[in-house]
Amino acid sequence: MEPQRSPLLEVRGNIQLKRALVKAPSRLPLPGTRFKRGPDQMEDALEPEKKRTRGLDTVTKFAASHPRAPALTTVPQAQGHTTAPKVPKKTGPRCSTAVATVLKNQKPGPAAPAQKPGAAAPMLGGRKPTKRPAWDLKGQLCDLNAELKCCRERTQTLDQENQQLQDQLREAQQQAKSLGAECRMLEGELARVQAQAEQGQQELGNLRAHILELEEQLGTQEGLVQELQKERLGLQEERKGLAARLEEQERRLQVSEAALSGSRAEVASLRQEATAQAALLVEQGERLHGLEMERRRLHNQLQELKGNIRVFCRVRPVLPGEPTPPPGFLLFPSGPGGPSDPPTRLSLSRSDERRGTLSGAPAPPTRHDFSFDRVFPPASGQDEVFEEIAMLVQSALDGYPVCIFAYGQTGSGKTFTMEGGPGGDPQVEGLIPRALRHLFSVAQELGGQGWTYSFVASYVEIYNETVRDLLATGTRKGQGSECEIRRAGPGSEELTVTNARYVPVSCEKEVEALLHLARQNRAVARTAQNERSSRSHSVFQLQISGEHAGRGLQCGAPLSLVDLAGSERLDPGLTLGPGERERLRETQAINSSLSTLGLVIMALSNKESHVPYRNSKLTYLLQNSLGGSAKMLMFVNISPLEENVSESLNSLRFASKVNQCVIGTAQANRK
Repeated sequence: MEPQRSPLLEVRGNIQLKRALVKAPSRLPLPGTRFKRGPDQMEDALEPEKKRTRGLDTVTKFAASHPRAPALTTVPQAQGHTTAPKVPKKTGPRCSTAVATVLKNQKPGPAAPAQKPGAAAPMLGGRKPTKRPAWDLKGQLCDLNAELKCCRERTQTLDQENQQLQDQLREAQQQAKSLGAECRMLEGELARVQAQAEQGQQELGNLRAHILELEEQLGTQEGLVQELQKERLGLQEERKGLAARLEEQERRLQVSEAALSGSRAEVASLRQEATAQAALLVEQGERLHGLEMERRRLHNQLQELKGNIRVFCRVRPVLPGEPTPPPGFLLFPSGPGGPSDPPTRLSLSRSDERRGTLSGAPAPPTRHDFSFDRVFPPASGQDEVFEEIAMLVQSALDGYPVCIFAYGQTGSGKTFTMEGGPGGDPQVEGLIPRALRHLFSVAQELGGQGWTYSFVASYVEIYNETVRDLLATGTRKGQGSECEIRRAGPGSEELTVTNARYVPVSCEKEVEALLHLARQNRAVARTAQNERSSRSHSVFQLQISGEHAGRGLQCGAPLSLVDLAGSERLDPGLTLGPGERERLRETQAINSSLSTLGLVIMALSNKESHVPYRNSKLTYLLQNSLGGSAKMLMFVNISPLEENVSESLNSLRFASKVNQCVIGTAQANRK
């Protein structure tokens, strides 16, 4: 079987074969050998000349005017073939074009000189021709015919040779075409072989790089193998240690299994105990709920024993710059239990200079004694006052409406009692912030028993029988005339104030912000008793809603904290200016509403069929907190100054009448 040759060797062989073919002799005709006329045409061209020649001169003229044609350039031949010009070594489609260009660019050789007239005729048979005489025209004609015959023979020979050369040219052109196609094929093969060679070089480079990488990996693997061997030795040592530990753990496991069996028995007993504890817990929950209901009942009963209408009297201390009252002007006798018992009575002494004895001596001072549920001397602090009403405030969480009033003349400390001092000192906080803090704390404690509470606050004032929203902000300020008291819905007993803000609260900071806003919006004016007197009734209401989802219980009640306007009477000798007329209208509206409040309390005490709630906006707004199911507390605030004794007596007398009223048993608002 013949061995397969390399493509590169085949290409080289084809190129050498092509070069040999190009160097072969060619029979292509040389340029300048083309003849425009044949032998017959030449003879025809000579005929007119023959007719005109009649002598030697004619022959001479003919010879001079028709010189001989230039001798044909003969192509040197080797072995019977004309040598062709060398073909360029370039291969490809332009091979035949190059051959034609070479043939075209060859210049014709120099023409042979023409024979002079009168020259000797060519030699025939190797002898020098004799010169014919001028009269031998026939001989000259014969010589011309012989010469013409030679030219014809030569022309035929050249035509044959031309035909052969043309045949050779066609063969050469065909051969050039085949060589061009073969050359193109070889060039394509050469390009392919070169691409293969380049690809092989690239693969060789990649293989070398891969070999280097493998050598590096081999070195790394050898190092890793050494490390693994070291690690294997370490693991063997560790295995021995673990085997020893395993034996120890197995021994411990046996001991643990023994303990586990005992623990399982203990767990079973604990589960039984947990089941019993769960049942006991449910029982305790029922008992706790029952105790809570009992606590509420007893708490309400205690409040009822104290009275559903209670009156506390509070005497404010003497402020800096005020005169000290004379000794014996205000006395606070001890309670029934002795000096340790909180005081419940107050004695006020009044001297009347208009009365006198027959001897002209001044009459002794008149003493007025009053008895209330609790009396707070000037030294009593805010915490002591709230401690006395904390249980009453908690009744609102139990579902009982609670209403607390602050009553008295201007400057007697009503606003201080309800809201506290303006400095933000915790020691002087009023009843409103303390009551809400207490409610939030108790509600959080009751949350552990399943109760959830929500609180919604509102703050309005009643000024000249017009309801204003003290929590209004922005453009809503000053639009109190738009607020009206309406029922929440058809058949509902709950009252709401239209266009007033009802703000949900859940912490003390929210309450402080509401009190600050209300303090800025409240109507105040200067009076004879106070530089900044409250000329309206402010009503802070907190709607409390409680729910026990586990037992389907609900309760709700309002807590109303009211700071009444000053209760001073009109001075009949007052001259009325523009400002005094406005104060006069304010005082008339205040006294009218306070009188209506007294009439409502008396009607409730006497169990009258008609209670005049609608005679005043104040009583109409608070009617749900004044009825038989409500608990009411009134603080009567008096001034310790002797100059205010008249107004203090009026306030104490009004409070005594309220304290004598008894309202029926309160009932919780439950659903």
